[in-house]
Amino acid sequence: QVQLVESGGGLVQAGGSLRLSCAASGSRFSSNTMGWYRQAPGKQRELVAVMTSGGSTNYADSVKGRFTISRDNAKNTVYLQMNSLKPEDTAVYYCNLVVTITITSYWGQGTQVTVSS
Repeated sequence: QVQLVESGGGLVQAGGSLRLSCAASGSRFSSNTMGWYRQAPGKQRELVAVMTSGGSTNYADSVKGRFTISRDNAKNTVYLQMNSLKPEDTAVYYCNLVVTITITSYWGQGTQVTVSS
């Protein structure tokens, strides 16, 4: 059973930085896409950034130039470095893993990021 454990959320002032981490365990498949989605109150969950095991990335336009996704395949861990944070980045951030061969999606429990103005 795949488990995703997130860490690194918190409260930060506008302009500050946070780094999220997500460690995956239990997956038998090394080929996958890992990444981050977020959901603000009253809004739908949206993609923030994802990265394939081969290194391809995709970012939401709203975070390009401010957020950087990276991963350590040996540790099955994905990171999200968030710089120049804005109040509109406030949301619960969810880690996601999609196994390439089965197209099965797994979610973490979510971590709160709050950016004060």
